[in-house]
Amino acid sequence: MAEEQKKMVPTLGLTGVTVNAMALIAPGAFLWITFVQQAGYAFPSGMAMWAGIFVALMLAYATALSYSELAKLYPGAGSSYLFAEQAFLSRTKAYKFARVAKFVIGWSSHLYYWMYPGVMVATMGIMIGYIVGTIAPGTMNAGIPGPVFMALIAIIFAYAVAWIAFQGVNGSTMVNIAINGIQIVALLFFSALAIAYRSAHPAGSMGLGLDANGNTVAAKLGLYAIAGDHPAHASALSVILPHRFDWVMLQATVAILLLVGFESVTSLGEEAINPKKDIPRGVLLSLTIQGLFCYLIEYFAANYFLNSAYSLADAKGSAAPLGDMMTIIGNALLGGHGTAFMLMEALTVFLALIGTTLSCINTGARVTYAMGRDEEVPEHFGMLHGENLTPHRAIWVLATISAVLGAYAALFYFAGGSAPDDKTIATLPHNIWYALGMSSNASLSALPNGLLLVTLTSNFGTFLLYGLTNIVCIVAYSERHEFHGFKHMVVPIFGAIANFACLAFYIIGPLEGLGSVKEPLMAVAISMIWGIYGGWYFIRNSKKKGKETILVTKPA
Repeated sequence: MAEEQKKMVPTLGLTGVTVNAMALIAPGAFLWITFVQQAGYAFPSGMAMWAGIFVALMLAYATALSYSELAKLYPGAGSSYLFAEQAFLSRTKAYKFARVAKFVIGWSSHLYYWMYPGVMVATMGIMIGYIVGTIAPGTMNAGIPGPVFMALIAIIFAYAVAWIAFQGVNGSTMVNIAINGIQIVALLFFSALAIAYRSAHPAGSMGLGLDANGNTVAAKLGLYAIAGDHPAHASALSVILPHRFDWVMLQATVAILLLVGFESVTSLGEEAINPKKDIPRGVLLSLTIQGLFCYLIEYFAANYFLNSAYSLADAKGSAAPLGDMMTIIGNALLGGHGTAFMLMEALTVFLALIGTTLSCINTGARVTYAMGRDEEVPEHFGMLHGENLTPHRAIWVLATISAVLGAYAALFYFAGGSAPDDKTIATLPHNIWYALGMSSNASLSALPNGLLLVTLTSNFGTFLLYGLTNIVCIVAYSERHEFHGFKHMVVPIFGAIANFACLAFYIIGPLEGLGSVKEPLMAVAISMIWGIYGGWYFIRNSKKKGKETILVTKPA
């Protein structure tokens, strides 16, 4: 019982809370992770990639303001989970729904926080596979790394990062400060070179492309056009234009993965020295630095680089399109050192993946810890480690879930729309790394893409959590003297509508025949099953604990 009485120690200032959130919105990691998913999702909707990110950013800003305002009122370890309970308890009549509201928010957040690290660890496996294939092509194909190898790396990475999280948040913060600085400098350097390459290679000039083995070859560049088999932007303006509304919304459903994390600092309320001041500022600062500054520059540069020799079609068929771009750019502009340039940039992505996975496990474990402390989930989740004062039970359970999801996503990374043809499969190395996850084109095409399915399911939880949190902000301030019409009504309403509109496109996209129906509809089905199970668990646990589901009297 003594373990349950221990409390977290406040040690984080503004820099600490901001950097922990910045690590979760890691531009180096996500430019590498999501470009391939965005390029292939409902092809060629990726031509509206930049506009989709901008829409997701506006949605995120609205939600970030709500989180910031709520953190001023209710600093604590539970983030939205804590906010929901306190907001409803503050109301004259709606207090009776406080317990239901906090459970719904907490349960929804787990769909996001427990799925999201699986995307990160799978990506680490994919990236390491790409690098090994580049260095040792006889052992592994860089464009199609061995699924078994990628899954094994994902499992090892999940537990390695969990061990760092187990040591405590101060160590995590120092790691994240170094990682953020390195990756921002590296990605801005890549962006400058990508823009320089495009500026020096108009249509009709000689550029570089990649052959089937990933080697750069000379190629005469054709016209830059969205239409055709080799989509590429005709101008800088084309990169930022929306082109089609449905393309933008589809891209936004993937792009939200880039921006989530600003809310993570609200889970560190018990570890912040001045939570009411620093947590709200950290929320907005992290989103501004990583989202408004880094992402919009980097995604502009990567999309502007596309050309007939390496188009959107090539990007969707690669394990690492950013790695391909770096190889081409390095060979063209850095004296033929394309592979070295790619490996140096990949190192910064490796570090970024450590930081973002670490930050997410820290955040997810603390939300689970808060629910365990309230006995809304099994009580052992609400315990802190005797020496490290970290929610160790939640951390290791989350590590196991991440390992399973990451292994699945890696094994079936080349399923669905990413399935290679039988001729390509026949040329892959015949070794243990290809023993699973690489059967035939027909078999793989019939399956959902593993990484896209896990990503869309995580994003579904994100949209749901963010939409509900905007509503909680309205509830929290509606009867307070600090109520401000714009900050506490207009912005949260916009945020809620925007989040739920993105959820609608999980179904609207397939109905319109845009892309594969498997991944978005399966993500909806998984989310519904999670919600139904949550409702059953809540009712059962309430009866077992003798708790009121609907409060009869307002707590003192």
